Amino acid sequence: MNRLPIAILDFGSQVTQLIARRTREIGIYSEIVAPDIRADELKSRGVQALILSGSPYSVYDRDAPMPDGGILNLGVPVLGICYGQQAMALLLGGKVEGRHKAEYGPASVVFCDESPLLEDLISPMSVWMSHGDRITEVPPGFRVLGTSAGAPVAIMADEERLFYGVQFHPEVIHTEGGTILLANFFLNIAGIKPDWNMHNFIQDAVTQVQSQVPDGEEVMCALSGGVDSSVLAYLLARALPGRVRCVFVDNGLLRKNEAQEVCATFAAHEGIEFHCVDASQMFIHNLIGTIDPEEKRRIIGHTFIRVFEEQLKQWEKVKWLAQGTLYPDVIESQSVKGPSATIKTHHNVGGLPAEMKLKLLEPLRGLFKDEVRQLGRELGLPEKTIKRHPFPGPGLAVRCLGEVNADKLALLREADSIAIEELYRSGYYDAVAQALVVLLPVRSVGVMGDGRTYAFSVVFRAVTTEDFMTANCARLPYELLERITSRIVGEVKGINRVLYDLTTKPPATIEWE
Repeated sequence: MNRLPIAILDFGSQVTQLIARRTREIGIYSEIVAPDIRADELKSRGVQALILSGSPYSVYDRDAPMPDGGILNLGVPVLGICYGQQAMALLLGGKVEGRHKAEYGPASVVFCDESPLLEDLISPMSVWMSHGDRITEVPPGFRVLGTSAGAPVAIMADEERLFYGVQFHPEVIHTEGGTILLANFFLNIAGIKPDWNMHNFIQDAVTQVQSQVPDGEEVMCALSGGVDSSVLAYLLARALPGRVRCVFVDNGLLRKNEAQEVCATFAAHEGIEFHCVDASQMFIHNLIGTIDPEEKRRIIGHTFIRVFEEQLKQWEKVKWLAQGTLYPDVIESQSVKGPSATIKTHHNVGGLPAEMKLKLLEPLRGLFKDEVRQLGRELGLPEKTIKRHPFPGPGLAVRCLGEVNADKLALLREADSIAIEELYRSGYYDAVAQALVVLLPVRSVGVMGDGRTYAFSVVFRAVTTEDFMTANCARLPYELLERITSRIVGEVKGINRVLYDLTTKPPATIEWE
């Protein structure tokens, strides 16, 4: 997309993408860009407003990322968030106190003055803080709009130049009224028209894909049957009719009956060329003896590549591999634009082996899961596919802790099937964002039929979340948990104990590996 209403300079915060998410909810297109992007590049794209994101750095760190000073001379409104506010203050002649006593978590901001930025907001305002540095003196031309116990300059503004800064994070759901504050900045102060939606995204994505893939070249789409790859297949079929070959790989790590269901769904779709490859024995054989989750992901990723290479021998025109990578995959795997920390790698993130000689196509890379679901509805996907819970690319291999083998996978597959079936029966499936069963690599003693058992334990985990960047444990009825437990222990020989995971994200991730 050439036109760029809002550019978000990413200084490495783990929640930078939430800023983009909020702008989209308001109806304005935005992009996350490198923190040192040049002012002339922003000007050439017609930027109408700038956001300076948070960061894990102090502005006084030797390698702290700083913006091109020319961005403050573009004549467009600028909003600095946390580190972004401190960087702006430092560049414009204010004073920042480094390594002050940190302020993390909920805080209360009291307004000192009126401003268009604070319209329809009530003082005191409950916000989410995450900072060590703090501003002690605002730059010339600025005034203080709000303070908190840990931040004497919690909100500042130079309304002649339309420069604003907040010490807290308005993009996170923990800040009450955060979206109102952002809307005030985008709509009232910057005067940007809210005309971005999923319908427009389709048009832009189709145009982008068509410009990326030259005439005469074809695309191989890695199809898992989940919502991400299914939406990707439908989008590519619209952008490149007759030039997309969808490959579904049965890796032996899928849920019960999943391979048959996916094949039945897509083989019947007239607009998609569908190919099913059974490589289950190869995957399971390659995983023998592997315990470390990162090594599992590496092996599975390489095995997928080998399978795709075999398919490519039949298709000379295929020059691209399309994957349904989403932003949560990316941010947990690597730094995107700023220095955000790596949590875990994903088999479909980070490029392709050079020997494949394919280019990577990831048109959904900047979207969250709920946005992909909206996109799926626009494209006409079946509602059951759209509402399907996320399932990891490495499949049950990362839900079978320790070594993976066929017997353990069979136990996990049956336990998982029971849990998901009971969620559907109870009507809680759609109320939960993701549910899964994890097989632990430990056995415990039990009693069944007056006899001693020594069998595996499993963990049932269900979470609620808006964006999969943070998540809470789902508060399911005790009767439902009891029914799931009773059925798993009673019907799956080899499992005698079921636990329920109450941990939030963070500190845990949703998947165990």
